[in-house]
Amino acid sequence: MSYILAVAGATVGLVLLVLSQFNPPAFAALRSAATEVTAPVSSGASAVIRAVASVPQTISTYFRVHDENAALRAEVARTHDTLVQARIIVRDNRRLRGLLKLRDVTPKVVTAARIVSSSATSTRRFGVLNAGRWQGVRPGMPVRGPDGLIGRVVETGPNTARVLLASDPESVIPVRRIGDGMPALAAGRGDGLIDIRSVGTTNAHLEPGDRFVTSGVGGLYAPGVLVGRVLKRGADNAPAVPFAHPDTLDFVLVSEPFLPPPPAAEPQEVPATPTPQQGSQP
Repeated sequence: MSYILAVAGATVGLVLLVLSQFNPPAFAALRSAATEVTAPVSSGASAVIRAVASVPQTISTYFRVHDENAALRAEVARTHDTLVQARIIVRDNRRLRGLLKLRDVTPKVVTAARIVSSSATSTRRFGVLNAGRWQGVRPGMPVRGPDGLIGRVVETGPNTARVLLASDPESVIPVRRIGDGMPALAAGRGDGLIDIRSVGTTNAHLEPGDRFVTSGVGGLYAPGVLVGRVLKRGADNAPAVPFAHPDTLDFVLVSEPFLPPPPAAEPQEVPATPTPQQGSQP
């Protein structure tokens, strides 16, 4: 069979060679017919070969793209962390610059301290400073930050002090409204807000956005320190939000009272009654 096929193939090739030499048009028609028959097979085989040849390249491209995506995600994460850190630094620098500026204009500054903790869920609102008696802090001293009043010192230790926040129910601060100077009291509510209560004025209209500052009445807080901003409209009484939030502050200033308390009265000396000596005659 092999010999037969070989002879048949040689014969067909010889016939085609003779035909191409002596009758080119007939050979061209035959070649076109053979091309039409073999073209689909050649196209399919070529597509299969290209597909098989592209498999290694596709696999390498997949792994390369995967690695590049992982590297890009890691770079985005590092950039995000750097951006967050930069924002924190900018915010801290802004607050520290505000605190330094405040220190320059605030008279009788005792010390700058850090708020190490503050109560946020209890009905009582206190903060703890990392400065105490050894740094000159005494009960009754006002505490403020760059944004406004924080409260006043109520207890002191050697290196710590407890601050009664403005939002505590026991806190009452004399204030006045910016614009017309209407007197009022800022009383803590225990929920992080304060109540603005008008004083000496009936049917006082309180509007959202009204800002109140310390009035200096009572001699404890210096006048002009921001205290709170009204949230809702009210008559004689309205809720307000404090300007300064202890949980967002790093450093605060502790200062002397605006008007120091009067000195305690000195006890009067009682003249001693002379006692008779022994052996003396009456």
